[in-house]
Amino acid sequence: MEFDFTPEQIQLRKSVREFAEQEIRPHVLEWDEEGIFPLDAIKKAGELGFLGAIFPEELGGSGLGYIEYSIIIEELARIDPSVGLIVAAHNSLCTNHIFVAGTDDQQRKYIPKLATGEWIGSWSLTESESGSDAAGMRTKAVKEGSCWVLNGSKVFTTNAGYADVCVAMAVNDRAASQHGVSAFILEKGVPGFQFGKKENKLGMRASATGEVIFTDCRVPESQLLGKQGEGFVDSLRILDGGRISIAALSVGTAQGAYEAALKYSKQRKQFGRPISEFQSIQNKLADMATEIDAARLLTYRAGWMKDHGQRVTKESSMAKLFASEIAVRATSEAVQIHGGNGFIKDYPVEKFYRDVKLCTIGEGTSEIQRLVIARQLLKSDP
Repeated sequence: MEFDFTPEQIQLRKSVREFAEQEIRPHVLEWDEEGIFPLDAIKKAGELGFLGAIFPEELGGSGLGYIEYSIIIEELARIDPSVGLIVAAHNSLCTNHIFVAGTDDQQRKYIPKLATGEWIGSWSLTESESGSDAAGMRTKAVKEGSCWVLNGSKVFTTNAGYADVCVAMAVNDRAASQHGVSAFILEKGVPGFQFGKKENKLGMRASATGEVIFTDCRVPESQLLGKQGEGFVDSLRILDGGRISIAALSVGTAQGAYEAALKYSKQRKQFGRPISEFQSIQNKLADMATEIDAARLLTYRAGWMKDHGQRVTKESSMAKLFASEIAVRATSEAVQIHGGNGFIKDYPVEKFYRDVKLCTIGEGTSEIQRLVIARQLLKSDP
């Protein structure tokens, strides 16, 4: 068992950190306050290979594994979780669904443009009446001749409004339940496909989240992604990897808040000395550092298993559950260490505190993660 990063992974972390410090940090407050989608920065991230991290070089990707991918997301989130979320949704959900379930033609058509950042991707599963409950999905796909006709709407789609490609799920056979949902690839500009309301969010405000609407949207048979009726089943496979990226997003967010709190504790003085000398503050810092390290180890374990072709349903859910919940605690303690200043936007912990809550909700709530883990435990051999 190895715990050291390779020289290449160390260099990757350094490169991503330099990019984040130079291209993201100066704009974090502005992007957050005004809800600006950082398209230029995302395009630059694409040029550096971050948007095609886990895809083979022959398809325009970087040919990296989930360890390296986790490093990328963690370092981006350390500065601005919104940017980490944009990159994670683009890689793990949209592009990866095409990579995992797509035909050779679909892969060659879409992945090179997505992996290089020429195109931005989005992924639409959730509906207003259907979140964790796939059986409640209302968006329909009806076969008419050589085309599929889609009607319905999706909510909480990351990168909505800026995506050139959207992978969306729709019911084609309600009686077949989970095996009656198909996935489709939609391109911006297709008649009947449009982005709707952009949500005004608590946090992750630089990441666009919004509606996707289908109104008699006709797409040819070639846009069916994967086998008919297996779109939801494929989605579960996609989420196994996606949850590793959300775990990395959580770790990066917690790390950013911890570093800000550590720095502040050394500078802030009370009763004539830095507050870092008080045991109560030291206890908070020690707990934060320990829990972040534990979350990081769970995340990289899941990534290592994924890279070695092992099933990670349980391990990715464990990593996502633990990392997201300790990140909430870490950001809360970071605000507490800052005292009143932690409530002020001039200090970065205020934003980390708002951003981090999404990590316990997106790609399956903490409650769903516990359900997934329990099911895996109960069906395993004693």
